[in-house]
Amino acid sequence: MGSSIAEAHNVRVLGAGDTVVVLGHGFGTDQSVWKHLIPHLVDCYKVIVYDHMGAGTTNPDYFDFDRYSTLEGFAYDLLAILEEFRVHKCIYVGHSLSSMAGALASIFRPDLFHKLIMLSASPRILEFDLMNYEEDIDELCGAMESNYKSWVSGFAPLVVGGDMDSVAVQEFSRTLFNMRPDIALSMFRMIFTFDLRHFLGCVTVPCHIIQSSKDLAVPVAVAEYLHQNLGGKSIVEVVPTEGHLPQLSSPELTIPVLLRHIQHDIVDGDC
Repeated sequence: MGSSIAEAHNVRVLGAGDTVVVLGHGFGTDQSVWKHLIPHLVDCYKVIVYDHMGAGTTNPDYFDFDRYSTLEGFAYDLLAILEEFRVHKCIYVGHSLSSMAGALASIFRPDLFHKLIMLSASPRILEFDLMNYEEDIDELCGAMESNYKSWVSGFAPLVVGGDMDSVAVQEFSRTLFNMRPDIALSMFRMIFTFDLRHFLGCVTVPCHIIQSSKDLAVPVAVAEYLHQNLGGKSIVEVVPTEGHLPQLSSPELTIPVLLRHIQHDIVDGDC
């Protein structure tokens, strides 16, 4: 990678405070997905926000198809960012793909994470049958290859939980369109093949699992599965929202929940 970590991932450091909060976004989005949360953090926290490799805001020349064919590539990138910015301990807020990359990073370096806040997280998408597409992944990928724009128009409303007129669906469509289609396809295949179920017991840092009550990609049962199988303390909160990107589609309900979990640790009675 012929560029600094900071430049490659568009890292921004905002606010000031003794506690560092790091925000990682999911597939098809970029750091703009946190726009409703960041203003509530900068007065009290030092906030580090970044784009994972492959996001439409990153240089596609830096996307190494081998490195990012597994989740480890994203976990190692996160650790490199923490090292670059001399972060010795952080609260990591990960959405979807990045929540599991954060979990993996915490297995490698538990000392760097005070806790993980996992939004719309799943250790294994196919196990829970995304939109009944289990047998249709190849077909879905074929649709992405043949007409990416058309695929986005169908995929975005399903994932966000709204119609094409909704601001959140339009925003998700925008960030999906920004991705280079071959990179999107590669990441999509990776998301449908990774399986972290066997590693959950190795995650020993406290985990706050936050989940929409209705999410086609990750049913509520998945949050409970994580809670039962993680190796450390964990707590689940199901928010009465719809869709896989509640921080974008229902910020008025989701942001207060995220803030509460950032501010308060799990106490022994919780888990």
